[in-house]
Amino acid sequence: MTIVIKVSENIKQKMVEYYKNVRREKTPPYALFQAMEADTIITLYESGKAMFQGISADIDANIWIDMEKKINNRTIDINESKKEKEKYKEELNYYYSMSTIGSDEVGTGDYFGPIVVTASYVDKKNIDLINELGVKDSKKLNDEKILKIAPILMKQIPYVTFTLNNQEYNKYQSIGYNMNKIKAILHNKVLYSLTHKEENYPYQKIVVDQFVYPKKYFEHISEATEKVKDITFTTKAESKCASVAVASIISRYIFLLKIDEMSKEIGIDIPKGANDIVDEAGKKITEKYGFNKLNEIAKLNFKNTEKIKLATKK
Repeated sequence: MTIVIKVSENIKQKMVEYYKNVRREKTPPYALFQAMEADTIITLYESGKAMFQGISADIDANIWIDMEKKINNRTIDINESKKEKEKYKEELNYYYSMSTIGSDEVGTGDYFGPIVVTASYVDKKNIDLINELGVKDSKKLNDEKILKIAPILMKQIPYVTFTLNNQEYNKYQSIGYNMNKIKAILHNKVLYSLTHKEENYPYQKIVVDQFVYPKKYFEHISEATEKVKDITFTTKAESKCASVAVASIISRYIFLLKIDEMSKEIGIDIPKGANDIVDEAGKKITEKYGFNKLNEIAKLNFKNTEKIKLATKK
């Protein structure tokens, strides 16, 4: 169950205080926090939109609906979430009815491994193939499925991929580039490359999964000499737009191959993500190869680095 409501500024502050001890380490784009209480995930966005996901989502949402009524004398219609779903369905049908170029990235939340960004062109005549392969909502596909369908897509769908290795990533970080700036630079790079191929693909829109506000995106790429400007930014783009979904799958496929390649090279299985299992693998790697090895295979600005340092000293 998912329920979305819009809360007032004073209720926002109360929510921030209420959930401060159960917050998750990672915060989604534009969110003040994401928290887990019992079996409900609560995400509060800067705009005041509060999303409750889980079996007891309605119970948790009603706490704040009642508080809005009591403190602000404001009535919230819980059916607002249904309107959000209808809007999502409209966008889903809209993007899947046209030829698009879309881009997506993988590896930004993983301590080990590179960042892979891909742009793909999906002609509307290929939508049936996309659907047959189960490409819709690519985030729900497991790695086994991605390893199976990505090679088929790569033969049928035009695409451009760029892989940023960890040493290059760490250099970017050292000169003050944050993750969103790095992502913007890489998205612009693959989009420009694909849109300037000799084939001159007859796309109707360029779609990017929105990870920053458009104004900030273009600030991030302001120094680039070659830019793609005519972009449609939308959230959940990988499940709305076929070309973004394909780009996501190809990026994930290449990322998985790189992780497998790195694991074989160092003789230690490299886990994905940024959790405790990752910390344990980092400890093994530093004990075998020394701390400097992490510069080649990991994103050093992640909190995992300090945890690995402490674990190695013990």
